[in-house]
Amino acid sequence: AFISSIKSKNRKCFDAGIIVQKEVLSVLVCEGENKDDFESNTSNILAKILHQQGEVIIGDKALKRYKDKNCKDLAKLWYERYGLPFVFATFCTNKNKQKYQKMVKKFLNSKTYIPQYILKKYSQRGITPKEIKNYLKLIYYKIGWKEKKSLKKFLKLAKNCC
Repeated sequence: AFISSIKSKNRKCFDAGIIVQKEVLSVLVCEGENKDDFESNTSNILAKILHQQGEVIIGDKALKRYKDKNCKDLAKLWYERYGLPFVFATFCTNKNKQKYQKMVKKFLNSKTYIPQYILKKYSQRGITPKEIKNYLKLIYYKIGWKEKKSLKKFLKLAKNCC
């Protein structure tokens, strides 16, 4: 399964993850009371590493607010500071490594397709199909040497700060 990067340390993980090069639009810290997002330990720790104050918001809530001047994209801040992509999650397994290795390889070599019913569902939540498509263009899945370097740096900084 894809698991949060912060939980991937010392696990059997593949060279697949949920990664962004410069910005993600769906992981923000917004001005206001310091508040973690209950859905993402990785994002909460990333905000602390980057010394950001405010409320961490992710997912649909963030996609609706990414243009807000009072919010900052955490992946963008990471890129500006370290010049590296950010790995939000990695694909790891506890067993059946060969089976999952084949599945991951097939996944990495396939094109991502978004069914219309999913785009329609998001449009009912206040996010247009165009916004979803633009958001999904920012995400990629292949972990190469830069992504490994970034993940290693994040885990080291997390251990030292949090």
